[in-house]
Amino acid sequence: MAGSQGTAYSLLNTGRRQDGTDAQSDPRAHRGQVALGSSHSNDGNRRPAGPGRARHFIAARGDESSARLWPAVLDHLDAPAGRIATYSEVRFAGEGEKLAIPDGGIVVERGKTRWRCLVEVKTENAALRAEQVAGYLELARRNGIDAVLTISNQITSSPREPAVTLDPKVLKKVTLRHLSWWHILTEAIDQSRHRLISDPDQAWILDELIAYLDNERSGASGFEDLGDKWVAVRDGARAQTLNASDAGVREVAARWEQFVQYLALGLRQDLGRDVTTVWPKSLDLGARREAIIAGLAGTGHLTGTVKVPDAVAPIQIDVDLRSRQVTTSIEIAAPREGRSTTRITWLMRQLKDAPSNLRIDVRFPLVKDTTSRLLTAAQERPDRLLLASDPKREPRLFTLALTAPMGVKRGKKSGSFVGESKSQVLDFYRVVVQQIKPWAATAPRLPSPPEESEPEASPRPPDFSAEDTRDPGEGRDPTI
Repeated sequence: MAGSQGTAYSLLNTGRRQDGTDAQSDPRAHRGQVALGSSHSNDGNRRPAGPGRARHFIAARGDESSARLWPAVLDHLDAPAGRIATYSEVRFAGEGEKLAIPDGGIVVERGKTRWRCLVEVKTENAALRAEQVAGYLELARRNGIDAVLTISNQITSSPREPAVTLDPKVLKKVTLRHLSWWHILTEAIDQSRHRLISDPDQAWILDELIAYLDNERSGASGFEDLGDKWVAVRDGARAQTLNASDAGVREVAARWEQFVQYLALGLRQDLGRDVTTVWPKSLDLGARREAIIAGLAGTGHLTGTVKVPDAVAPIQIDVDLRSRQVTTSIEIAAPREGRSTTRITWLMRQLKDAPSNLRIDVRFPLVKDTTSRLLTAAQERPDRLLLASDPKREPRLFTLALTAPMGVKRGKKSGSFVGESKSQVLDFYRVVVQQIKPWAATAPRLPSPPEESEPEASPRPPDFSAEDTRDPGEGRDPTI
């Protein structure tokens, strides 16, 4: 591997911290080294430094100070388990070549195995450039480095999806992964809130990192809005004058994908479960983007799906830019046994605290007709959800949908598209989705063993005065 002087150096020996000290020999204690760019004023309050300092997240020591977070991050890169060391401003130079300085490097060592990765970091609105990422992939290939990790505020649906468009050929020899700052913050919050951290120093350090990344001055933001073309695209869709080739349509489609992933990661922060986005499996990244553009220009709709593990169903999000409404919904399979009224009652019992404007749609097998009622009407007369032409036909599928006005402003505060849509998804999950348990069939039961009974005594003779009966002595033979 080319080193900082044009000679062969190990990546272990080329990492430099911002102050110029060697990363491996940095003697500072854990609490001092993981402030990650934060500074303290004379009054003792922590104040994050400028956004450029967020890149030094990668310079946090890979020992017990980051024992929780780094393995979670490196798991996305298929890195082996082992001792982790991290470095900033790794320098590469070859004969006749321009000096290359990736923002950082990671080394994982276990026995004789050494896994290495280059890191490129962007903050605030700075976007990764395809030519720069391709250059680092080639640099890694030439030097036998295993992976390249990019970090920016660009949110992708999966760490395996690059934030830039690249020639597939450059990805054959070196692993490329991308993590947004929002994803890294989510990993940190997940570890802090939902995983047991017994070491108080580790817990303190992780909370310092969370506080830093959560501050807007760090430059490591979540999701701001759908871009500066959002208003024009929004209004064009409503007026039905929007074309797929119009300026901003592709950008809004890309940012919509980022927004859906932003919601999934935000839910993971609160739930402590691996919430994921769901897109058609038959579509690759390019085809998926084209499908979103076609829906946006053709019908004025943006759609996406978020799946929470063990929830009754994935949450479907449908934004109608023409009517300026956002609908969140789930589809639930109806019970497979019981009468039609029993199956309706099963659902209504679980919606007793749901909002009154929740819409219930019911589908039935072998017919196209459906029924639809708001929850208030269905609570008064559950039989209105049955098929009018055949009330005994059992329901097959329930759709629960909640529609609200769309936020129209930019940004992510109250009244904005991002703020209002986020609130609707969270409220829908809280008051509807998490309250419902899926139907489960009752286990088949074995027949009960016959009860043992006392042997019957032989019938006694009738009273002598009884009429139309046998006489004494005419009883049945007790031995038979």
